[in-house]
Amino acid sequence: MPTTPVPTADLVDEYGDQLRVCDMQFTSYGAVRSFAGPIRTVACHEDNALLHGLLREPGEGHVVVVDGRASLRTALLGDLMATRARDNGWTGLVILGAVRDSAVLAGVSLGVQALGTNPRKSAKAGQGEIDVPVSFGGVTFAPGDILHADEDGVVLLPSSGAVR
Repeated sequence: MPTTPVPTADLVDEYGDQLRVCDMQFTSYGAVRSFAGPIRTVACHEDNALLHGLLREPGEGHVVVVDGRASLRTALLGDLMATRARDNGWTGLVILGAVRDSAVLAGVSLGVQALGTNPRKSAKAGQGEIDVPVSFGGVTFAPGDILHADEDGVVLLPSSGAVR
C-alpha cells in the first residue's frame, strides 16, 4: 500500500523530536516533488551497479536512499534508470551524490532528490552494499524506516511509528 506524502513541516509540528530530520540540503530533480514510503538502502561510491540491479526489482512503493558519500564526481542515477524505477513501482530516490540527465529527469513521474548533477557516468563494478543502515545528515536510515521528502527536506520515523 503506497504511503501518502505529508508535508515535512507538518510532520515536524506533529512529531517534534521523535521525527528524525536529515540536515542535508537536497535539490529535487524528478517530476514528483513530495514523496513518501518505506526505504531500501544502497551504499556505494561512484559505482551504481547495485542501484541498477535494485531498480530492476519491483519497488512496491519504496524509496531508495543512496549513500554515495557525497561524491559529485560521477552520477549515480540518470534518466533511463529513473524511468525504470518509475515503471517498476518505486516511489522515489534520495541520493547523497549526483544525478545526470536533469532536464529529462524533470519530466519523469518519480521523486528524485540529490546533491547535484554531473554528466559523467559512474563505474559498474558492483562495489557497495544493499539494505544496510546508512548515515548522513545526522540521521541513520535503516531499511523499513518510513521516509517523507519534499522541497523543505527529508524526514523519517521508524517503520513502527504512526504516520497519518
